[in-house]
Amino acid sequence: MTVREKMNTSGLSIVLGSFNRLKFLKYAVQSIRNELKDANFPYEIIVVDGGSDDGSLNWLLKQKDIITVVQHNRGTWKGQPIERRSWGYFMNLGFKSAQGKYICMLSDDCLVIPDAIKNGYSFFEKELSKGIKAGAVAFYWRNWPEIDKYFIFKFYGLININHGLFLREALEKVGFIDEDNFMFYAGDVDLSFKLHNAGYQLLISENSFIEHYMHANNKIRVKNLDSFDFDNSNFINKWKAIYPNMDFSPANRSSLIEKEFVDESDTVKFFRKESGYVRFKYKIRSILYGKSKE
Repeated sequence: MTVREKMNTSGLSIVLGSFNRLKFLKYAVQSIRNELKDANFPYEIIVVDGGSDDGSLNWLLKQKDIITVVQHNRGTWKGQPIERRSWGYFMNLGFKSAQGKYICMLSDDCLVIPDAIKNGYSFFEKELSKGIKAGAVAFYWRNWPEIDKYFIFKFYGLININHGLFLREALEKVGFIDEDNFMFYAGDVDLSFKLHNAGYQLLISENSFIEHYMHANNKIRVKNLDSFDFDNSNFINKWKAIYPNMDFSPANRSSLIEKEFVDESDTVKFFRKESGYVRFKYKIRSILYGKSKE
């Protein structure tokens, strides 16, 4: 069996989106390497970079275990502004390049808590072996240091895959992520709806947890918020036509499935090194209000 055939039948492709967050990218990649160093399945790591100018690209080119895709999505070229492409286009560059049976979607401001990916992989395999038409498996995650509990979002009643695994075959059948109707937000929610509409089940890996550091680059996050209303309006208009009886009211937009979990390995310690003022602010808040935010 060739390497490609092994990847197609049992492999895992990690697809990581990144832009100008070198310090956090290094931590994210190291957590992935630590997680998969003794994996019993083949895997590949794909990083899609949006044209970073903070040293990320130089670092990535030296990482021989990483497939790097560069898509300059900001700035100018030959005196003209570069036309911005959507989050869906950006991530599809990685998704469509991936050869694994499964695709794991992560971000550069995340850390993999030990066994998260391996547990998700095993769970996915078991569900498929039962004959279940599973299309994706969600991982629990939290925004550190603001939130103590780990959670999974549900949007309009459907499980959302912020971080988790997709069956590549299922992504192909639904045409991957919508690149045209959503600039940044709602593209992931739309993908869950497309999988559901195609008859795939959206499942939860109860033993998979991810740490997310929301303050890794606030300037980029604030800029992305500019498209929220546009994206959300497009999403509702699209799916209201398909599910006219579904409640798309603001009150029903999102809900949480929460879970208590203690990470004995303290994976979040890597974020503490970079958190600076943010960590100090939440420590003061915990003193004032009597509740720890770490």
